Amino acid sequence: MAVLVGGTGLYFKALTQGLAAVPPIPADIRDSVRKRLAEEGVAMLHAELSKHDPAAAARLMPNDRARVTRALEVVLATGRSLLAWHEQGLPANLDPAHAASIFLNVGRDELARRISDRFDAMMAAGALEEVRTLAARRLGPSLPAMKAHGVPWLIRHLNGEVTLADAIERAKLETRQYTKRQGTWFRNQLPGFAWVEPARARDAIATQLRALSK
Repeated sequence: MAVLVGGTGLYFKALTQGLAAVPPIPADIRDSVRKRLAEEGVAMLHAELSKHDPAAAARLMPNDRARVTRALEVVLATGRSLLAWHEQGLPANLDPAHAASIFLNVGRDELARRISDRFDAMMAAGALEEVRTLAARRLGPSLPAMKAHGVPWLIRHLNGEVTLADAIERAKLETRQYTKRQGTWFRNQLPGFAWVEPARARDAIATQLRALSK
């Protein structure tokens, strides 16, 4: 029996639903869009996306840098909406009806505690100095490394804009907000998963396996 564990959820979606077969984006289009993102900001890109692909723009938050950039790159490169590519998709490799699907949900309070403990542990292990070294490289703020949870707020602290205590608390808050969005994504994108507490996982898996064996 194969067991697939962990990840962002995209692994499970690719396996059970397939992914869009979007062609590679030409380097000149990608570089142009990324340059404009850095110089003009995501709001301007979202406005342009609204002209080329209003359906995709309507589904995206105007400040969602990654998704707005991706949608604009795709429509400029292919002439088709990213939504159309998603509808076409690739065939799934696994029928969800033949798999036990479990999502371990530790609960909001427990998750908040783990987020807090984890960030405190990173701080104790030298995260502030690591961010100081990263900031000294003066990389673009839109790069993934510069948007990692905690990095923007710790940089603001190093710049004298906020206290360290405030930076830590805001970083934890943003992480909690991110996990809430993750939960929403899982529920919307992976229907059919049983949401259970870790203590009930064994029983939930056994129940699903018995149903599959009938």
